[in-house]
Amino acid sequence: MTLHIRPLDDKLDFGVRISGLTREMTGDEAIRTQINAAFEQAGMIVFENVEPSNAMQLALSNVFGPLKEHPVKSIARVDAEGMPGVIELRSSPDSGGIVEVNGKQVSHWLPWHFDHCYNDELNRAGILRAAKITPAGGLTGFLDGISLYKLFPADLLARIEGAEILYTLNSHYETQRFSNPPDLKVLRSKPMGKDFEAQARAMPRAIHPAIWTRVSGEKVLHVSPYMAEGIVGHEDSAGDALFAEITRAINELAAQCSYHHAWKPTEMLIWDNWRMLHAVSGHDPAHERIMYRTTIKGDYGLGRFENRGVGGRILQDTII
Repeated sequence: MTLHIRPLDDKLDFGVRISGLTREMTGDEAIRTQINAAFEQAGMIVFENVEPSNAMQLALSNVFGPLKEHPVKSIARVDAEGMPGVIELRSSPDSGGIVEVNGKQVSHWLPWHFDHCYNDELNRAGILRAAKITPAGGLTGFLDGISLYKLFPADLLARIEGAEILYTLNSHYETQRFSNPPDLKVLRSKPMGKDFEAQARAMPRAIHPAIWTRVSGEKVLHVSPYMAEGIVGHEDSAGDALFAEITRAINELAAQCSYHHAWKPTEMLIWDNWRMLHAVSGHDPAHERIMYRTTIKGDYGLGRFENRGVGGRILQDTII
């Protein structure tokens, strides 16, 4: 039982590809240790030529830890052997929000973000597989916060060292404060169910550090332009201008050091949610795209709700 591990891309400082993994091998302790060590070092893994099934996705997910239910209750669940944390991300033809970006009309577009920024607890990781792939587009982009920190303008880093960012559960394109590119046009708003809106209104704002330090000593620049409300203590014009600078720098550096994954049915991908940002390119609204995702439980212990709001862990111990 041998794994084949190679770099994701020789031009990037993060990510690996692993091939040779079977469902049976996910129960082998030595294999599990090897995979987790690769994940901790690389930040993301593309598993190639794996069995395209819920059973394989669950077996692989459990290599990294217990699963967690997604905090947004209205997101569709997948009935996968009674296990928690399996959700379906479906973009049906001619449904959902449609935007024009980079001169193209696409659905299911998302800017750079990390998952659950609107929550006090950050899940450890996510694992994705493509159940239905579009003929073109539908790429998932990844951007490493360790690489971002190293490349970020020094003067801008000095201004945000120690800063904390406010986030809220808001997926409306029209009311994003910082994430939308200047040329973005909303052609059709994203439909939001009443349950989603009710949960969003009831949640306090979440707070996460702009920069944090791993146990390994590496600094991580971890800012989600999507769903961001501003900088704690600086919800004013100067703070907004600073956050706009941060977003511009992220987008400019992303052009140099991001990875964009074109999906195959026999691939699964895991990313470190405490370290990576991700984005979705969107696709032709006439086509359907279906992704299955599992959420790996965990928390880095640095998030909290504003004014010590009700719910979740606040500044508790980390598992990294």
